[in-house]
Amino acid sequence: MPPLPPQDVASWGMALGINAMLIALAQRAPLLTPAGWVHAGILGTLLWGSLGWRGWLAVVAYLALGSLVTRLGFRRKQATGLAEGRGGRRGPENVWGSALVGAVLALIACRAPLGWQPALLLAFAASFAAKLADTCGSEIGKRWGRHTVLITSLRQVAPGTEGAISLEGTAASLAGAALMALVMLALGLISGDPAWLLVTAVALLATLAESVIGATLQQRLSWLSNELVNGLQTLLAAVLALAVAPWV
Repeated sequence: MPPLPPQDVASWGMALGINAMLIALAQRAPLLTPAGWVHAGILGTLLWGSLGWRGWLAVVAYLALGSLVTRLGFRRKQATGLAEGRGGRRGPENVWGSALVGAVLALIACRAPLGWQPALLLAFAASFAAKLADTCGSEIGKRWGRHTVLITSLRQVAPGTEGAISLEGTAASLAGAALMALVMLALGLISGDPAWLLVTAVALLATLAESVIGATLQQRLSWLSNELVNGLQTLLAAVLALAVAPWV
């Protein structure tokens, strides 16, 4: 794993400047709301300052892949009332629901002893792999899932129901987890096939656990929003990765 960038005022100033310039150029893209772009700039600065361009590019790849999957079959999902609001654009709550755990791990990793960094980066990778797995499973399942059931009872339910899964959606979750893990591997944030397999596996497990939370707690607790559930999912993936990291 290449060394993480130095932690000094100059490197953080460069991170802020680069992200401000890139957000100014990219904000017309139909990916985020205006407020979402501001918060994405804050997130990008934290990631570039902590992990350098590799950490920043990993999350840009997550955002691009997630937005692409959201747009698949969008008109059909819109017609059936299953599409994301705001034309698929993400707001600040989506940015931090997906990335808060990863951002905290990045900030810890850049200040941690060298021996701890590989495990922390595994957890970082797992958190984003879990979120892309969730996005792929949800969006593909809502559009192409043929037989949607509640994960806790296997009772058939309508697509889009909290806690619902389908064979197609689960396969898409696995593909999304594997793809995000591959991005992390290509960028050098994780290394080796065992790490790729670990990130893929814990991301899928966390995504299935997120469906269980949706089918149980989220049905009963009005304050448990989708964004909070997303945060719990990414946290679970990170914890699982940290727990298994010593054996990789």
